[in-house]
Amino acid sequence: MAITEKAAPPGAAPEGGTPGADAGGTPPGRKGWHLNSPLALTLLLLLVVMFQGPVRGALSKPVMQSWMTVFVAVVVQALPFLVLGVLLSAAIAVFVPPSFFARALPGHPALAVPVAGLAGVVLPGCECASVPVAGALVRRGVTPAAAIAFLLSAPAINPIVLTATAVAFPRNPEMVVGRFAGSLLVACAMGWLWQRLGRTDWLRLPAHAHHEGETKGEAFWSSVRHDTMQAGGFLVLGAMAAATLKAVAPAEWLRTAAANPVVAILALSVLAVLLSICSEADAFVAASLTQFSLTAKLAFLIVGPMIDLKLFAMQAGTFGRGFALRFAPATFAAAIAGAVLTGAVLL
Repeated sequence: MAITEKAAPPGAAPEGGTPGADAGGTPPGRKGWHLNSPLALTLLLLLVVMFQGPVRGALSKPVMQSWMTVFVAVVVQALPFLVLGVLLSAAIAVFVPPSFFARALPGHPALAVPVAGLAGVVLPGCECASVPVAGALVRRGVTPAAAIAFLLSAPAINPIVLTATAVAFPRNPEMVVGRFAGSLLVACAMGWLWQRLGRTDWLRLPAHAHHEGETKGEAFWSSVRHDTMQAGGFLVLGAMAAATLKAVAPAEWLRTAAANPVVAILALSVLAVLLSICSEADAFVAASLTQFSLTAKLAFLIVGPMIDLKLFAMQAGTFGRGFALRFAPATFAAAIAGAVLTGAVLL
């Protein structure tokens, strides 16, 4: 007996397709091109060519020339350190097993906190990588107090960040020492504070690892691409903000804020939270804010790698909103106190 195929009624979907769609699965009325990155770039270039006269006139103004000078200087100086930090943090996250940390840390929680804090010296990584690594530590049984100390110290005291700070402040080597000492002090203090006051119901344990089902090579390059796009985007935003402050903000406003030590420290601390710059690049932004004191810049460098907008979102996603809502304000206050204390002693 021959088997005949029934014709589909008008508007019906092909087998495995969408009702009303054509053979390629495209619904009626949605045929044609769609916006993607190459097309968007092409359209942008066409617009620049079409309006090159007004664009050239705007860029020739002194305020825009000053803006472009600061922006390019910050990005060019910071970019090599950012790329190196992303490569190393991806390598550590992928190739160093989390069980290594559990074996290397002391069994007593009070001793594990400073050891985990000092581990940030030998384990380079930006704050984007430290959150998932800290989650993996907790998942492997490391005490949360030690994981918190590592979470806060690794982005702030690793060799790449300290080298970038030395390059950004060639005439102020004490800034490198201050950043190291202040960041380590705050990281250990927060770890011990959690050990003393933290409750298990505030912390949601991470349930799974990242990059499941991928080879190590695939996971490495996936992490590199993700962190480069994310950290690079925040670097550009930070450089734009720094350039805008230098070129557009009235000089008397900056002088007024910088003249009051308390206002200066609070202003740059809040700015660090809002800009959310990667720790490998933030020293160059801080160095460009020449009106402010070294202590205020130190607050910017200590606060930024420990708590900012992107870190709050990542910590809430990894450890739960209840943890982030308690941890963020406490870390912000501790980081400012640590910067003030360190600045008073060293700067």
